[in-house]
Amino acid sequence: MARTAEVYLYNVLAGRLVEDENGYAFQYDLNYLASGDAFPVSMTLPLQAEPFRDKVLFPFFDGLIPEGWLLAIAEENWKLSRTDRMGLLLACCRECIGAASIREAK
Repeated sequence: MARTAEVYLYNVLAGRLVEDENGYAFQYDLNYLASGDAFPVSMTLPLQAEPFRDKVLFPFFDGLIPEGWLLAIAEENWKLSRTDRMGLLLACCRECIGAASIREAK
């Protein structure tokens, strides 16, 4: 079953991250790209209309997931495995420090 996250920069929808049986895909929102204020979520994910694809979670998103004792708290409270990177991203990264936030798509 696919899981989708909405990726926001400064509370503006920038794109969507999808995890499915093939791995991960990130695609910028077309309205975001068309705005005059668009900038990439990461230098490794430059602005483009075509989706980025990989078998593993993109380093930018993986870097948002907490580590150490905070990760242990997240695993215990939400009963998530540290290998469930998308689950951890959705559970822990709604209000990150910095510009990005991740929200489960409705």
